[in-house]
Amino acid sequence: MSFGIHVNILRCASDATNSRYDKASEFMRRCATGKDVFCLVWVTLMSYLRMATHASIFATPRTALEAAANVQALLNLPHCRAQGDDDGFWAIYREVMGVVPARGNLAPDAHLAAVLRQHGVARLYKDDRDFRKIDFLQVVDPLAD
Repeated sequence: MSFGIHVNILRCASDATNSRYDKASEFMRRCATGKDVFCLVWVTLMSYLRMATHASIFATPRTALEAAANVQALLNLPHCRAQGDDDGFWAIYREVMGVVPARGNLAPDAHLAAVLRQHGVARLYKDDRDFRKIDFLQVVDPLAD
């Protein structure tokens, strides 16, 4: 079964100063070495590039090339799929907006949920409760105790 990964998991796994670094990096190691197909939505990857290179988010920000190399390493895995919007995306996004108002920081989250739905991905690894209202997604927090 395939699953999606939220940007916060990628962020925590890339920042050794983050209190959840160990759990997040171990989770990403399991994803990288496992056999299950996992999906990274383009909006997630672009958000990671934005966060990983931002001095107010990372104590020691990555250079653009370092952050891009991290993305490339994931995309090189044979069981990683990069997913984007396809025809009909807007209608699915509007459905998601009916459950989770797409404003502020929730706009890219609604985008992620809509792309996952469009591609038939029903499980999302995410470290907060924002998506618990979306009935078509099973949200799992891999960083929870």
